[in-house]
Amino acid sequence: MKIAFTSAAAAGPVARIVDQDALPSGLEAALVEGARASRFSGKAGQLYEGFVSRGDSVVRVALAGAGDAAARDRLAALEKAGAALSAKFGASGEAALNLDLTGSALSAAEVAAVLLGLRLRAWRYDLYRTRMPEEQKATLAQVNVIGAPDGSAAAWAVESALADGVELTRELVTEPANVIYPESFVARVSARLDGTGIKLRVLDDAEMTTLGMGALLGVAQGSVRPARILAMEWNGGKAGERPTAFVGKGVTFDTGGISLKPAAGMEDMKWDMGGAGAVAGAMLALARRGAKANVIGICGLVENMPDGKAQRPGDVVTSMSGQTIEVINTDAEGRLVLCDAITWTQKEYNPAAIVDLATLTGAMIISLGNEHGGIFANDDGLAAKLIAAGDASGDRLWRMPMGPAYDKLIDSPIADMKNVGPREGGSITAAQFIQRFVDKDRPWAHLDIAGMVWASKPGATWDKGATGYGVRVLDRFVRDNLEG
Repeated sequence: MKIAFTSAAAAGPVARIVDQDALPSGLEAALVEGARASRFSGKAGQLYEGFVSRGDSVVRVALAGAGDAAARDRLAALEKAGAALSAKFGASGEAALNLDLTGSALSAAEVAAVLLGLRLRAWRYDLYRTRMPEEQKATLAQVNVIGAPDGSAAAWAVESALADGVELTRELVTEPANVIYPESFVARVSARLDGTGIKLRVLDDAEMTTLGMGALLGVAQGSVRPARILAMEWNGGKAGERPTAFVGKGVTFDTGGISLKPAAGMEDMKWDMGGAGAVAGAMLALARRGAKANVIGICGLVENMPDGKAQRPGDVVTSMSGQTIEVINTDAEGRLVLCDAITWTQKEYNPAAIVDLATLTGAMIISLGNEHGGIFANDDGLAAKLIAAGDASGDRLWRMPMGPAYDKLIDSPIADMKNVGPREGGSITAAQFIQRFVDKDRPWAHLDIAGMVWASKPGATWDKGATGYGVRVLDRFVRDNLEG
């Protein structure tokens, strides 16, 4: 979608942003009475549409509610206002929309929030739909912003970069597993990052074998698709300053391996690379907006399949760290990918902190549903910063416990550890497993986002399907804590 700042409206509907209980002065009586009759009060995300005569034309006018102007979550409410316009006009047959801010008290940052919500809610992926009815096709291609305050274009340039990242993540998560697999994930992301200033490194099977990544490669050995590690290096901060590392689980399809998942719903497992997708999207956003920070993005990419060469329950693998793992359940594979990816990240980049993201456990969905991602951490300061970033961005997190009592549940009688504990506390023992591979005294947080990357119903700024969760919390964390 193209967004243009201009001084005059073009053909198409006109939209106004309306605070709660504060209809703009100068509205035609028909709009005022129609809004009141429809019980439109300007609540966040509420929308009213009417038609009025202006000169020789009949104009379609939409009023989008932005809620209480003094609310703490003002920017989120403005995003909802923009999203409501996309939901209304995205497939309306209208090609352009005029967002009239003349006389509005919105700041540049608030205008950018409206546009961010509008663009994010407009995203859809119809590549494989060849027989879509005409009335369902997306038509809205341009938004003309009229009367915006000074600085709005610059503020939007920053948020537009964030939208680029969220959209990349949604695309990666939406694509089927016969299209996105480890090698093609690398190719797709590499193409998107071309020209951004990000330096790319790719490890193949042979290099990972030499490095001793027996845990990650054990997951991949049942697939004809070779594993990859993709490293994305963004050096926008001070020269020589240690980077922060974001590490994503990238299981491009997860059958469960020999511990085969039930057939019903297995198609959803194309999004088991949502953590890696979020890392890739965040790196694109940081580069596009020129973030003044040093950040490394790492994606551990595998496919988990039940071939005759696949690892079996009871196998023992040796990780890059030298620690041995008894594989009790081959469907607990994401932690095996992350442990080697994290070990390599520490040895290669010596990061100041590590944040990993993974669609790791169904237990996390049972605990938190689809409202929060879970956060586990060995550092209270890092956890607090990420939770604050989640609250500010809308990618919300809820802290979960860790401790020695949980840790001993993954001790193995024949190896250093086993890859699963009992059913109870499954997301916690998964985090305890990953922590065993984090260097002592290195700040680390694990985000279990299993319930967040895919939505069965529309949300504030997304339709059904991929949400792009993870990009915004990482971007906000960088803005608030790594950029001076």
